[in-house]
Amino acid sequence: MWLFLLLLGFTTYYIIKRNTAPLTRTPVEESAAAPTPEQTETKLRPINAQEEKSLRDCFPWGIYYLQQLDYRPQAILCRGKLQTAPEMAYERIKTNVEGVFGDRFLVLFQESFQGQPFFALVPNPSAEPKAEAPTQTLNRPWLALALLLITLFTTTVVGAEMAGVRPEDLEANSQVLLKGLPYSLGIVLILACHEGSHYLTALFYRIKTTLPYFIPVPFFLGTPVPFFLGTFGAFIQMKSPVPHRRALFDVAIAGPLGGFVVALPLLWWGLTQSQLAPIAETSSLLSFDHLDPRFSLLLAATSKIALGEALKPGLALDLHPAAIAGYLGLIVTALNLMPFGQLDGGHIIHAMLGQRAAVMVGQLTRIIMVVFALIHRDFFLWAILLLLMPAGDQPALNDVTELDNRRDLLGVGAMILLACILLPVPAVLARSWSL
Repeated sequence: MWLFLLLLGFTTYYIIKRNTAPLTRTPVEESAAAPTPEQTETKLRPINAQEEKSLRDCFPWGIYYLQQLDYRPQAILCRGKLQTAPEMAYERIKTNVEGVFGDRFLVLFQESFQGQPFFALVPNPSAEPKAEAPTQTLNRPWLALALLLITLFTTTVVGAEMAGVRPEDLEANSQVLLKGLPYSLGIVLILACHEGSHYLTALFYRIKTTLPYFIPVPFFLGTPVPFFLGTFGAFIQMKSPVPHRRALFDVAIAGPLGGFVVALPLLWWGLTQSQLAPIAETSSLLSFDHLDPRFSLLLAATSKIALGEALKPGLALDLHPAAIAGYLGLIVTALNLMPFGQLDGGHIIHAMLGQRAAVMVGQLTRIIMVVFALIHRDFFLWAILLLLMPAGDQPALNDVTELDNRRDLLGVGAMILLACILLPVPAVLARSWSL
């Protein structure tokens, strides 16, 4: 069963990864050897001598002192010295390049591995002749609606089983399926708010993106419910580059925060409807009928607020279906906030610290998650996922201009939230809370 779940999860991730591939690739300096003169004049030089002179004129010495042009297979690298504020330099150079070449190139502003800002001109796929460009439909509302309805059905069936409905009960009276709605509506609402927040923020920054698409999974009555939660989540596809690190940060953090503000009150209400049970030795992060609240600092605090003195040492949570949805909302928030690669947390760290630092943080996160998996087997799938995912992240067009203090503070708060969800309750707090 674990192997089947693992393969199904990786297959779903691979499909989503292919469908969400960015329009441009990062021009990495060390990715190609220096071209020969013959290659430079033929295959690698996308502009002629007159256009090169016009390109050099796009770099005023008081803005960005251009020193050399490097022709690479994937880009023209413009190296020099930054003379003014990064945001002002990018807007000025971008305007100058567009004035000469129109929409022929995308203008990227990045930092080299040595920390030196450089510009890169990448062929713009959107500038292809209209007759040759394939027609693509950005949004497929009927597909999005169909996936939503299927996900509502699969999660309702799973939610009914969480509520104690047996297969024979469902065959005798289909109305008992309605008992699955608290879980179904809760988990779908959390996912919708998560992806909807991504979607609306992307639209605010005029980033082309698809509607949110839900991912239903097969359900089998009688199968342990932790393995089949009715859905593998939802996703959107961004179809145009992110303009700058502020947009990257805002789009990334909007999703986890949007889902969290729904998940937390839903979890609190569901906990008030939940029962208490003795802690079992086999309790795990997905043991919904005997969940140890001490697994998570935030879960323990919310449980104590909701249940008060009734929650005592030696007792576990027998979660109401609505509480299961809220609890899974916390798990989804934590997974997305992991500071790694193309997860939301990876985007957040990239926007805060830059691409090079984000890669180092991502590698450290991999190691920490492997340690977590060795300590607690429930983190095994998380560790495998991080080991298989690429640690790098795609850059914004302007990947040099830093964030303001308000966004930096919000990013730190997001990482604190991640720690509160993943870390267990310290012994001192457990004693003071009578847990």
